[in-house]
Amino acid sequence: MASSKEKYVRRSISVHLIRHGESKNNQVYRDAQRLFKGGTPDFDLKSWTEYVDSHRVSDPGLSDVGQEQASRLSHYLEPHLANQAGEVRFVISPMRRTIETMLPTLTAMNRNSNENPHVKTVINGFYFESEGCHTREKVEPGMNAEQIAECLSPAGVQDVSYVGFQNGPENGWYAYGKGPETRHESEQRAARFYVWMMEFLDEQLMEAERSEVEDIFDAGVTLPGEENDKCHNRFEPRARRRRTAILCGHGDFMSLVLKRIISGFGHAIEREGESHRSAFVHFNTGITELEYFGKGRFLLMSSNQVPHLHGPSGECCITGGSLKDGWSYLMPSDKILLDSEVAFAFSDDVQPHIAEQAEALRSLYLTKSGSSLSQDELDTTHHKSNALTVVVKRGLQVVGCASLDERTGRLSDVVVRPSARRSQVGRSLIDAVKNHAIQSQKFDKIIVEPDTSESKAFFEKMGFELTEDSTDEKYTSEIVHMECKL
Repeated sequence: MASSKEKYVRRSISVHLIRHGESKNNQVYRDAQRLFKGGTPDFDLKSWTEYVDSHRVSDPGLSDVGQEQASRLSHYLEPHLANQAGEVRFVISPMRRTIETMLPTLTAMNRNSNENPHVKTVINGFYFESEGCHTREKVEPGMNAEQIAECLSPAGVQDVSYVGFQNGPENGWYAYGKGPETRHESEQRAARFYVWMMEFLDEQLMEAERSEVEDIFDAGVTLPGEENDKCHNRFEPRARRRRTAILCGHGDFMSLVLKRIISGFGHAIEREGESHRSAFVHFNTGITELEYFGKGRFLLMSSNQVPHLHGPSGECCITGGSLKDGWSYLMPSDKILLDSEVAFAFSDDVQPHIAEQAEALRSLYLTKSGSSLSQDELDTTHHKSNALTVVVKRGLQVVGCASLDERTGRLSDVVVRPSARRSQVGRSLIDAVKNHAIQSQKFDKIIVEPDTSESKAFFEKMGFELTEDSTDEKYTSEIVHMECKL
């Protein structure tokens, strides 16, 4: 254990990810969904497409509802930041709707600049929404730095910088585009932004290590006078104010970034051009709070919170976070997920996320009672260096697995997820083992010891037969000895 107390200091920065208010395009899609019965058997795709194409614009501002959401957001953020934040760093997408979302908050912060914390604003040129900037597949350049500064001028923003403009800030943020951004390109850009964001935050934490920075400290430590602080109270004045970063972006792209925050560099794309199995949903102006401790370490404190959208009389203007807003279209289709792939690997070479899922399947669904093997043997069979782990995957998801001992030809720990047993996953697993055995020529038969009538029936269908020693005294009444000659 480290002897220095300094080793246990956990300095962090408070990070808020905020989605923009409802845009005029959001309103167009919502109206189209209602007019043309989206999500029902009577959905009129042709009319829906024509309506969207004729009303959608490449870089919309906020709708009337979005303006109200932005106003309410400022009434929540300004007193919170004024009472509890030290220096505040805003990182804003270059798109019009994010800038308009932050305008009321920036205006309020600058109006009381002598009392409020110092504000720095960064316009990040690659923090835009997936697909980029286009009208009916025709690329639009987006706003340049001068046009964005004009949008910010009503808020009195002084300290603003422009980063990530691929063709320079004098040109539009999407001036480099050749067409609508593909899904793969969005994923690549999300990885770039994730790395940029960590560097942006790490630089501030390093500053605190080099010199005395009052607003970056270990917020988990209670100092004298802070005993009665209520951490859940967002407006109560604090004796120590904290460095805060507010990133205003877009629903889908924020989801791509959040998946990298949660899984780090272990995040992977299952199939090029396809969306992922999971996504983070945000209402318009929904807030996700994180703590950043440096070197890629995040705590997710809360997700998609909208306390500012609930009025005292019970009114609300919450939009953009339901299935009717199209979020289900981020899920890949069944056709994509039903494609299976069989993989072989020695136990020591199995990728961690595959090994974790295979172990979970064994733990949940593998019957071990009555087996001829001891518990220790059962727990270590698939870890032996000469054992092959065989898995059936659908994308990154394991739906079946087994262990094959290449010295003896013994196949053990055969398990398939119950929901996949009516498909061909079990047969794919056994056929792959047979083909591997034939090609390797290390053994001339595969041996199994099923311990339930159900598993015995399964192996019989796969071409296995009972051996003469199945009635030997070393086997219990449940366990039989079966083999399949190659």
